[in-house]
Amino acid sequence: MKDYLKSKLVWLGLLLLIGGAGPLIAVIIAAELGLTSDPNPNPIGLGLLAMVTFWPGVIALTTGLARVWNSKRKGGK
Repeated sequence: MKDYLKSKLVWLGLLLLIGGAGPLIAVIIAAELGLTSDPNPNPIGLGLLAMVTFWPGVIALTTGLARVWNSKRKGGK
């Protein structure tokens, strides 16, 4: 597991996923729990942020995981 967390691509993918989709998920959960004044918020900006960062995050994370897995399989560092 530590080998995977040393990869910069894995970190980039995680940061894009958490930083992009995290705020939208937080607003959705807050609205569902009744913590916002509007029970049906329309966070268009956060939705656009999640849309723009989701697939690049998934691609970076998958590529990073595959590169580390291949290097471990070949006996490299």
